[in-house]
Amino acid sequence: MDTHNPPTPDPDAHSRRRFLQRTGGATALAVVGGSGTATAVDDDGRFTSDPFSLGIASGDPLPESVILWTRLAPSPLERGGGMPEKKVPVTWTVAEAADMRPVVQTGTVFARPENAHAVHVDVRDLDPDTEYYYQFSAGGHRSTVGRTKTAPAPGAMPDEFRFAFASCQAWYDGFYTPYSHMVEDELDLVVHLGDYIYEYGIGPDGGVRNTSVPQAYRAEPTTLDRYRLQYGLYKSDPDLRAAHASAPWLVTRDDHEVDNNWAGDTPQDPDEQTVRDLLERRAAAFKAYYEHMPFRMAQKPDGPDQKLYRNYAFGDLVEFDVLDTRLYRSDQACGDAFNVDECQARFSEDRTILGDRQEAWLVETLEASTATWDVLANQVPFAEMDFLEGAEDGYRMDQWDGYVADQRTVKHAFEDHVRNPVVVTGDFHSNWANEITSARRDGETIGTEFVGTSISSGGDGAEYTDFDSDEAGAFGRYVVEENENVAYNNGRRGYTRCTLTPDRWITEFRVVDYVTDRGAPIRTDATFVVEDGTPGLGERCN
Repeated sequence: MDTHNPPTPDPDAHSRRRFLQRTGGATALAVVGGSGTATAVDDDGRFTSDPFSLGIASGDPLPESVILWTRLAPSPLERGGGMPEKKVPVTWTVAEAADMRPVVQTGTVFARPENAHAVHVDVRDLDPDTEYYYQFSAGGHRSTVGRTKTAPAPGAMPDEFRFAFASCQAWYDGFYTPYSHMVEDELDLVVHLGDYIYEYGIGPDGGVRNTSVPQAYRAEPTTLDRYRLQYGLYKSDPDLRAAHASAPWLVTRDDHEVDNNWAGDTPQDPDEQTVRDLLERRAAAFKAYYEHMPFRMAQKPDGPDQKLYRNYAFGDLVEFDVLDTRLYRSDQACGDAFNVDECQARFSEDRTILGDRQEAWLVETLEASTATWDVLANQVPFAEMDFLEGAEDGYRMDQWDGYVADQRTVKHAFEDHVRNPVVVTGDFHSNWANEITSARRDGETIGTEFVGTSISSGGDGAEYTDFDSDEAGAFGRYVVEENENVAYNNGRRGYTRCTLTPDRWITEFRVVDYVTDRGAPIRTDATFVVEDGTPGLGERCN
């Protein structure tokens, strides 16, 4: 979903959060608008400034393994990150406690210039369902301490599993305050559903952040160096770094990691960007994305291709099927309209949002699952949503309603093979609670979807979602009123927290009232309970 720069206020000072204090802290960049070439390493091979300016992360947890990530970048807003054109040794350590004692494992890897001096460490032979702490060191500096956790063993049934999901964090639209509150939850997992960066150029004052940004950021990213700069700016945010350090992440991209509303090999604006241009841009974007995320080697891109769809199980309690609804999709139907009526092209059997191979993988994975809860970690709204007020029906072509054949196939798999299907979704910059209805029997509920709001994209938002309406909040209200399967909407910023047990799923929509200034408190705007074996939204607690 597109987003634009709002007005620029003057932010107040920002206090450090509890987790950062507990684990030793992560300092913000001293100067966001630096220029020139930094001297990163002295004659003795020691860094002259903190090389861990972009923080640390863990991700893709398995019962006996987790990926650890960092990137050496003492000057992250400069081309090359202020690093020399040579490999640099980085030591990693995993321990049982936050004071890094006793040590469980340690080792050394090389951060190489061809990979932007990023490292991905696959730590193996760990114990299942166990909390660990980790730290990197290089050139006389140590990183902050991170917390991670392995998945439960196959066949295990945890009493409880807590995760949060988030998406859409336009840096220039606001501060990442929701992440500062997420840190305090001490989650088992964080799921990021895309739009980690936005591919737009950034003005000299950094939008609402009122922070000097170097000249190199004015142009839209299309090259590898420029995408690396964009990640350097986004990951310089202390609240985002703290959230990465607080729990393992499971990530997938949406469109803005490359270009707004791209579809397979089709650019957003074919008249302005050729297919060849898009493929070259995609290769650069995918490489930079991999370099900055805690991915496994299986997700390392091959030019303009990158396999992001994958399955992660947490015992027999929950499985996550992580989707990619951009790389393999057909071009959006009917001019990529937002609320078009009578678009017959959306029903075409050869239209796809998943692609044949990913669709077959998803159906087979759902058939084989024995989990109590099966989760689709998905970019765009899955449940039907009529966005046109009145008797006519208006559907958005960029989401699953524009790809009815694939939508129907997944619904059939839900009905035939899945005990409790739940879809978690990003993209829309607002909160929604939807019931998924059968493709075979009109009106019958077969599953649940929770659409989470943005971290910052779109600015402060409002209590109801509003798209250019004469009446504030009218859009959100009438979508809820006209769609029997849509139960809830809120247009504030935040994240969504989910607590799973063998008997029930609890979703809490966590929101802040503003992100255009620092320090907003957080509240739970609504809570929904889904009972095991009872598809759809159950009790709403507030």
